[in-house]
Parts: sequence; structure tokens; C-alpha cells
Amino acid sequence: MTYAERPAARDGVVLWRSVSEAAQPSLILPDGCLDLLWDGSRLIVAGPDTVARTHVPGALPEDAPVAPSAPVPLGATRFTALRFGAATGPAALGVAASDVVDRLVPLEDLWGTRRTRELAERVAAAETRTRGGAAHALESWLRSAPEPADPLGRRVFGMARAGVPVAEMADRAGFSARQLQRRSQELFGYGAGHLLRVLRLQRALARARAGVPLARAAADAGYCDQAHLSRETKSLTGTTPRTLLS
Repeated sequence: MTYAERPAARDGVVLWRSVSEAAQPSLILPDGCLDLLWDGSRLIVAGPDTVARTHVPGALPEDAPVAPSAPVPLGATRFTALRFGAATGPAALGVAASDVVDRLVPLEDLWGTRRTRELAERVAAAETRTRGGAAHALESWLRSAPEPADPLGRRVFGMARAGVPVAEMADRAGFSARQLQRRSQELFGYGAGHLLRVLRLQRALARARAGVPLARAAADAGYCDQAHLSRETKSLTGTTPRTLLS
């Protein structure tokens, strides 16, 4: 599979493209983000994943809800997409992240047929005219999409990425732990504690991919030790750090 990404037209959003040469399964790790996917014929919202899931090219299931870690067929080997980080997705798409967590949902189920068809036709026409046209059409839509009115999502995402404990996050944000839990579910699909775990794993893997030994990568990311990293990796991905890195 070939994959490329770059910053999109809005802070916190990434434009990415992937092409699979063969219909091979691939493991998608949780990242606290929400994606809008174009597969060449339709638009699909990929909600935040609580745990890793396997992407298997095939037909999109009729029953959109998908159990965590279950194989998810998508029906294509070529995608252009926007990945919404820092809680930018719910405002842009008009959906609470908790409504799409661990799900793949056709956009028309959220927007209705007419509005979805208008955007899909724009993307399809742009893709036909020029190479990379789908990406330009998605970015053009993004520029006019609503932005978060409340900076809370970006603040919580930033604190979680920095490894700030949940109690301190709530205190800094001026919320009780219960209030932060509820708001985080709306913004990220799960509570601040789970977001902290997901982003900590991402930090550790990034360090390890850069050549840092696993024990050091675990310490740098905030784990007690390498064994703690291994347990969390198993819990969130079903496999080991070394298997992921290989």
C-alpha cells in the first residue's frame, strides 16, 4: 500500500490518500480522529476507533455499526480523505463523535441524500477533470465548513497529546471530571482518559519508529516501563509493539 498525507486547508485537519495494490488486510490504529472518506463513488464517515481495527477491502456492510476490532470492509482500494484531529470533525460534519464512534457511516445517513449528493457530485467531477481533483474538491468544501465555536476540544486534545493527567485536564478546563468525560465523548467519541491512552501509544510508537529503543520510547511517552507499554499495546491493538513496528 502507498500512503501520503499533508496538512489540509484548516489547522488540525490532514488530507491523505492511499492506494492498495492488492486486497490485503491492514491494521488501522486508534488516533482520536474522525475521517471523511471518498472511495471513488461515495462519501463515508469513519468515526473514532476505541481500539485498532482491520481494514479489509470489500463491500460496505448495510448495517453501519461495527463492533470494535472487527474487520471492516470498505469496498475500495483507493481513498482520498480528510482526517479531523483536535476535535475539529464534529463541527465540520455536524455530528457528535459519540454518534459515530467505532462505526463507518455513509455520509447521507448523517446529512441526507440531497446535501450528500451535491458534495459527492462535486468531488466526482473534480476527480474526473484532473489528477488530485478529489483532494481539491474536499479542501474546497472544508474551507466553508463550520469551525468549532468552543476551543475546548483543541485544548483537551493538546493536553492529552502532552500526557497531562485527566484530573489536571479537568482542573485546567474548569470542569468536574464527570463534565469533562461527557464533553470529551461528544468531541472525541470517548472520554479524556481513553484519549490519553490512545495518544500516549501513538507517541511511543512514533519514538520507536524513529529508532529509539522500546524501553526508552516507553519512558519518553509516559509509561511506567516497557512492560506497561506492551500491556497497553495489546489492549488497544491486539498485538505487540514489536509486531506493529515490523
